[in-house]
Amino acid sequence: MNRKSKSRIDFRTLVVKEIFNKHVSIREIIFIALVLLCLSSFVSPPVALLLGVMTAQVMGHPYMHLNHRASHLLLQFSVVGLGFGMHAESALKAGREGLMLTVGSIIGTLVLGFVLHKVLKIEKKTAFLVSVGTAICGGSAIAAIAPVIKAQEKQISVALGVVFVLNSLALFLFPPIGHFLGLSQNTFGLWSAVAVHDTSSVVGVAAKYGSEALEVATTVKLARALWIIPVALCSSVIFRTKGSKIKIPYFIGLFILGMLLNTYVPSVRYISPYVVEISKSALTLTLFLIGCGLTRKTVAAVGGRLFIMGCLLWFVISVFAFWMVTSLGR
Repeated sequence: MNRKSKSRIDFRTLVVKEIFNKHVSIREIIFIALVLLCLSSFVSPPVALLLGVMTAQVMGHPYMHLNHRASHLLLQFSVVGLGFGMHAESALKAGREGLMLTVGSIIGTLVLGFVLHKVLKIEKKTAFLVSVGTAICGGSAIAAIAPVIKAQEKQISVALGVVFVLNSLALFLFPPIGHFLGLSQNTFGLWSAVAVHDTSSVVGVAAKYGSEALEVATTVKLARALWIIPVALCSSVIFRTKGSKIKIPYFIGLFILGMLLNTYVPSVRYISPYVVEISKSALTLTLFLIGCGLTRKTVAAVGGRLFIMGCLLWFVISVFAFWMVTSLGR
């Protein structure tokens, strides 16, 4: 055995010993148990989010440094997997129905955000990030636009705080409102895709409402997410930051590929239901991790005027989207 192979074996032995010698805290055991519970069929997406928020407030996240990356990857995996449960023709129809609604709501939200930034005297970049997050796809849009406008860490964190708090409320409020108003699956899917910020929460509320609502909401929301690119280009001109990199949501292409395979490759349909179920479990876990990131510090960092701005934007876009989708349904 040469020296290189021996050193590799010694390293592996040290890693194994380190794993077995590590003392696992009660907090870590409880956290892992909650993760496993969220992966089961006993916990719904809203309950998972609530468990995450309670975990953040009561005992804290033992692996907080990994939380953002883990939730980001899980969300992408979930969205791609949900594509295997959708039909291309139905998705195309939903995309066409939501096109004008998407364009109108994005432009309207950004214009209203600019007005509120002036009226409430909120710092320009922070206000813009909240407006973009409300207009397109929540935290993902904020993360994509922030480097383009060269936003500082504090500006990003408070904007994310506003979006996360309102996303949490949406997950609990939207399904009951939809049922109370007697919205159809298609109408609710369109409404939630426009009015709810993050893709994770859109999928969560739509999945709770029904399978058709889930298909419509996911398709429209992902089509909406592509508007990050033109908005980012315009942002670089407005803030005079040419040459900044734009983060393109490539996982949307994988979602489309999954949908096309499910539609046109018959053999794929045998495994599609299992892929969809695994994706739904991963989404539930994603919402739990998002809840775990909603700490007291995050909430406290959000100023009163910025939160008012976020609420006003959300209220206006929700009412506008509701008026539009109910008009489309007539």
